[in-house]
Order: sequence, then structure tokens, then C-alpha cells
Amino acid sequence: MAKSELSADVKELKGKPGTQQHLSRTAAVPADFAAVLVGFPEGSDLDLDLRLESVHEGVLMTGTASAQVAGQCGRCLDEIGYPLTVDVMQLFVYPDRAQPDSEEADSEDERVIGEELIIDLEPVLRDLMVSALPFQPVCREDCPGLCSQCGFRMEEDPEHAHEQLDPRWAALADLDLNTDQDN
Repeated sequence: MAKSELSADVKELKGKPGTQQHLSRTAAVPADFAAVLVGFPEGSDLDLDLRLESVHEGVLMTGTASAQVAGQCGRCLDEIGYPLTVDVMQLFVYPDRAQPDSEEADSEDERVIGEELIIDLEPVLRDLMVSALPFQPVCREDCPGLCSQCGFRMEEDPEHAHEQLDPRWAALADLDLNTDQDN
């Protein structure tokens, strides 16, 4: 695996439990760090402040990752943006310590360090950061949204409404109920 902004070389840590490396850098956000309405714009700054600590099983990574969220409110479709910081805690195991026959080998709790002793941080950061995004993002908690029938901004007139006839009675609306007959 080629070394990138979102990788860490841990050769110096192997076989030295308790040894630490500090990883503090700003990388470009990769593609697809997003949910449906919000995400982290590709190429924007992803600030990493991580500690890589050698343990018997592999390398324990702890710290934080921060980036700017951008997207749309799920109610009114206004643009929204705010900073988001997630806590990172992930164990990477050395290839010779991985248990390929166990169910834990496929678990995201245990990730395997590459053969060249380089950790790919992108999948871990993608999982943590995208899962921290709101499922239904809003510009503010009391956002009234848009009218479901015409798209009118409900914030501009909270009393906005449409007359809705019960479809079972709609045919009667066309009847002339004028009882004044000149016979």
C-alpha cells in the first residue's frame, strides 16, 4: 500500500509495547465521506490529532478527527454547516496476530495492519465520521420546514394552510344546493 495522507507507518512501534507516536496533520477529506443530505466536502480539511501506541496485539490508535460538515436542512432545504469532532479509538492488529478463522477477524473492532506495517486510516475515519452525521439534519431544532403541498416556507407564515376536502365528499362540492326554485 502506498503511503498517503491518511496512512501511518508503524514500523518503529512493532515489538516495543508502550512506545508511542503522535500523528498531528491536516489531510484532504476523501470522496464519499457523506450521508444523504450532509457530509464532509471532498478535499476540505480533515484535522487529525492521534496517538499511536504499541501494544502486544498491535497498535492502539486514540485521539480525535475534525472536519467541517456541509449540507442541507432536511426540513427547509437551507444550507447548513458546522464543525464536527469525533473521538477515535481503534485497535489495529499485526498480520501475524490476526485470527483469520475466527468471527472476530471480520469485526470492525479489530482491523489488521498492512503487510508493510502501514495503517490505512481512511476506512476507520469514514466509519466514525459518517456515522456521527445526523440522519435527519436540521438548520435548527424548531425549523418548521416547507409546506408539503406547495413548498411554501412555513417560517414566513406559520398559519399557512390549504383547504383539504375529504375525497369521499369531493363530488358533492360541485352540486348546486340552491333550494330556491321558482315553479
